[in-house]
Amino acid sequence: MPRSRATTLPAPDLDAVHDAGFAEAADRAEAALRRIPPSRVGLPIQRGAAAEIRVGTASWTDPTITKGGIFYPRGTTSAEDRLRWYAGQFPIVEVDSSYYSLPVRANAQLWADRTPDHFVFHLKAHALMTGQPTEVARLPEPLIDALPAALADRDRIYAKDLPRELQDAVWDHFIDAVSPLLEAGKLGGILLQYPRWFLPTPENKAELAGAAERLAGIPGAVELRNRHWFDGGIGAGRGTDWTLAMLRETGLTHVVVDGPQGLESSVPLVPAVTTPELAMVRLHGRRAATWEAARVPTVERYRYLYSGEELERIVPHVDTVSAQARRTTVFLNNCYGNYGTTNARELIALLQG
Repeated sequence: MPRSRATTLPAPDLDAVHDAGFAEAADRAEAALRRIPPSRVGLPIQRGAAAEIRVGTASWTDPTITKGGIFYPRGTTSAEDRLRWYAGQFPIVEVDSSYYSLPVRANAQLWADRTPDHFVFHLKAHALMTGQPTEVARLPEPLIDALPAALADRDRIYAKDLPRELQDAVWDHFIDAVSPLLEAGKLGGILLQYPRWFLPTPENKAELAGAAERLAGIPGAVELRNRHWFDGGIGAGRGTDWTLAMLRETGLTHVVVDGPQGLESSVPLVPAVTTPELAMVRLHGRRAATWEAARVPTVERYRYLYSGEELERIVPHVDTVSAQARRTTVFLNNCYGNYGTTNARELIALLQG
């Protein structure tokens, strides 16, 4: 894709989405883009000779981002054109769909083929890989056919319900599917995002160690979603220091989280590095009212546009971890319309000074 396209943003179509916030975000994105040298758009931010920061979003295909010229230029409607456009704007992306459906090897090959050599993908681990339920209908047919009859008739299943050989098959399928990215040098890592009922116990410490072994050298990043991993509420001494030491011991990357506070699934922003090759920061927005609310569409949980002042206060934390890791990745997970892409551009402009 010609680099010149990276300096022209599409105008938002407010009639298509009925959200005046998109207009504000579009103006802010234009202002941020003017602060980024055109030759650096879509490239990592260098920190010295051997370190870099990559900023991107946690999705490039959310329905709210693909509508009406909100982020993509009008007429950019095919999967290939969208990915090529996105990869001209940012040097990294997180694949969210792999949480709901196991990835497909052919798709991973297309992702590798359609992006520049420097571009990197991170994938979210499938639900069954982190102890969460999945819909049976979304599993590949060979796995459905291998399910015991009692499980095949269910709408949803958990990994704990599966025979050991099928648990292994889920992991094997996932790792094989992402191998084209690994072979192309475009697999940044796998995000292991655990549910709020995943608590700091010796059993779950062993579970994390097992996940690291299954990844077999692929970087694994752990996002914990229960406050007790950091406040020591369960088990003497099992607070922040214990959690970080455990991640270092297992070789897993601690995910630095910015998100709603004061809830059971809230975790504090702890700017610490547990693996020298990779640091990760994920920004979820701060919409506390919908974070744990029942029957709220997922996209509404992340419908939050960070202010410039809020992003400025995050920059020192990114700088702290980037001083300790070869690669620092920052994902904007407030993927509602152009909110995440706007905040990503603003954060890049701030980090580039």
